[in-house]
Amino acid sequence: MKKYLLPQNGNFYKANMHTHTTISDGSLSPEDTKELYKSNGYSVVAFTDHDLFIPHPELTDDSFLALHGFEAEFNEAYPNKKHLKTCHLCFVAKSPDIEIHPCWNPAYAYAGNASKHHDKIKFDESKPFFEREYDPKRINEMTKISSEAGFFITYNHPTWSLENYNDYTKLENLHAMEIYNHECYMLGYDSYTPYIYDDMLRSGKKIYAVSTDDTHSGAIGGFIMIKADNLKYETITNALFAGNFYASNGPEIYDLYLEDEKVYITCSDAVDISFTTGLRQAKRVLAAKNEKINSAVFELDREAVYFKISVKDAAGRFADTGAYFFEDLM
Repeated sequence: MKKYLLPQNGNFYKANMHTHTTISDGSLSPEDTKELYKSNGYSVVAFTDHDLFIPHPELTDDSFLALHGFEAEFNEAYPNKKHLKTCHLCFVAKSPDIEIHPCWNPAYAYAGNASKHHDKIKFDESKPFFEREYDPKRINEMTKISSEAGFFITYNHPTWSLENYNDYTKLENLHAMEIYNHECYMLGYDSYTPYIYDDMLRSGKKIYAVSTDDTHSGAIGGFIMIKADNLKYETITNALFAGNFYASNGPEIYDLYLEDEKVYITCSDAVDISFTTGLRQAKRVLAAKNEKINSAVFELDREAVYFKISVKDAAGRFADTGAYFFEDLM
């Protein structure tokens, strides 16, 4: 009997989960950002301006969904210095009815034009402003509060942030991490980081992988494909929380399912399909020279903790599934 890891039914919706506009330090207005993404085949964009939770419901229409979010950073020094570490996180609201900015402090909303928009923020005035420190306990306090308030939380661009294993494996309450960040790639960083995703997984974190643009200047190159029944806000966010998506900067994954202790994948033209687990077990299917492959089958070993699959095309671009833990597949 087949068990579909990406839902058998529904539609794929192309989405970017990390976006900046002229509200903070982006170069395009929210309206122009929408048009840019729609013209490139996107149906979903999370608007995540720096430290400003400003929803944009006016941008949503029958073929486009604006998710409400923001990005926050914890820096070793304020304002951030290029040679010091920082931890950046995106927060996307599960419901369009969420209006309160968690852990608000206007002192940290200063990137680009952010200070001009403080009056648009709704926050709990009965609570003191949240003070930030570059410390995992303080970061985890914000992620806990925000997760409980209904936000999907992503850990962003670890190489650009200069963080290492001892930093990111201490983070808690995350739902996903950026396995690829296109803006950082364009800046020259090693921004495709499946090895960091494995670090997180092998340290015991059950999180998903996303590829994003983190666009500031309109550059597009990282996305996720969400499988859902429709383009309604909570249908899409429920699919996010359930992990019904894959990450990519090029290739497409069409089907992913289990049957008879094997995992089957079909995809767009590829030269390499690799299978990674939580142990010292991995497999790879390679295309012959000047040929292509569009599918692979891998046998499962339930002692291997988890598995994930990467698809590489001839241009060197990747699509990545999230990790599937065997204890959750029983």
